[in-house]
Amino acid sequence: MATDRESHGGGGGGGGGGGGGRSVIFGKYEMGRLLGKGTFAKVYHARNVETSESVAVKVISKDQVKKEGLMDQIQREISVMRLVRHPNVVEIKEVMATKQKIFFVMEYVRGGELFAKVARGRLKEEAARKYFQQLISAVDFCHSRGVSHRDLKPENLLLDENENLKISDFGLSALPEQLRNDGLLHTQCGTPAYVAPEVLRKKGYDGAKADLWSCGVVLYVLLAGFLPFQHENVMKMYTKIFKADYEFPPWFSHESKRLISRLLVADPERRITIQGIMRTPWFTRGFTRPIAFSIQEPLEDEDDRKNILETNGSPIPEQLDLIRSKSSPPFYNAFEFISSMSSGFDLSNLFENRTKSGSLFTSRCSATAIMSKLESIAKKLNFRVLSSKDYRMRMQGVSEGRKGKLSVTAEVFEVAPEVAVVEFSKSAGDTLEYRKFCEDDVRPALKDIVWTWQGESGQG
Repeated sequence: MATDRESHGGGGGGGGGGGGGRSVIFGKYEMGRLLGKGTFAKVYHARNVETSESVAVKVISKDQVKKEGLMDQIQREISVMRLVRHPNVVEIKEVMATKQKIFFVMEYVRGGELFAKVARGRLKEEAARKYFQQLISAVDFCHSRGVSHRDLKPENLLLDENENLKISDFGLSALPEQLRNDGLLHTQCGTPAYVAPEVLRKKGYDGAKADLWSCGVVLYVLLAGFLPFQHENVMKMYTKIFKADYEFPPWFSHESKRLISRLLVADPERRITIQGIMRTPWFTRGFTRPIAFSIQEPLEDEDDRKNILETNGSPIPEQLDLIRSKSSPPFYNAFEFISSMSSGFDLSNLFENRTKSGSLFTSRCSATAIMSKLESIAKKLNFRVLSSKDYRMRMQGVSEGRKGKLSVTAEVFEVAPEVAVVEFSKSAGDTLEYRKFCEDDVRPALKDIVWTWQGESGQG
């Protein structure tokens, strides 16, 4: 489980810091002072040497993470932070790696933890409302992307220089694929005082509803300056949580008490929803929805998350940008790609349970040239191009096959400045017809731009 202080560089606050003789990693970031550390990670202030932008760099030891079996947690954090780009969520800029370490380059949040502000005493209602509005806005966006945070607490809520809230530390977050057949999550996690009763009961829970309980605890803490559920005996604290047994201090307003009492409901089915929260008079006062956020679309078939941290002892390229740009092809998973290079470009292990032989190749042509070639081939093969954007093309045959018209998707991934991977996948139609299409039609037509096909030795 991630510790509080490895969540992000905001915990230390302050400016960029100076000093000579600092190391520059990947030729791009000048490393500065230590901002915080946890069991497996240290967070440093750093400066982009090209733009002078301040960033926070979270440095994670691969060996320690592997030893503790936390690879999935790190993978998930990368995946989630790609999905949730919002003004009130700490932005991940890129992920880089060496054989020993993983580097998360993140937005540097100067104001420190909201926890530090609360530790000095309770907040005025207007200030608490503002932070709660920003928290709910960000949580609503995360939930709309299928992500539940599962560890919301003031230590994971940072403040920027303008006193705006930023959610950090998605190491315990959950994605939809973690749901079991009953549609619920079953992992106990989070910080006890902020955890919903259904999470503690070990019977499965809705991650989004559990997040709202935590939001209720956060709001109580902001207004009170202390926790609603506390006891030196942990089991007695759990009993209070199970019963939603707490008291309001006398200074709470009637409206804030009403909202909190609808959030801290032991039965998740009776707990207020985000839509309900946003309709309450207390919440709507002075609230404006953020409009300046850049939605980061996920890759549609994100198997590139798998094995993201494995290198098979091979060196990693200097820079791995996992943030997909709409003006350039998506970077393929360089961790996986370098692993594949050590086995003669056999890329099959990267697409386990997904890609069949003959439908994946590398090319030294530009992504734009590859897309142009694919469109030309589609026309020659009498396939109709249904869509062609963001270096992803979908084409459909005109003749009816055994299972309808064959529909094929081709996507170009950039893995290095002069290397691209092109992946074909069947969107609809018969599998045997698709394999025949790949072997008999596509391979001969692409021979002038192919460097190597999957399973064949690299050349040149």
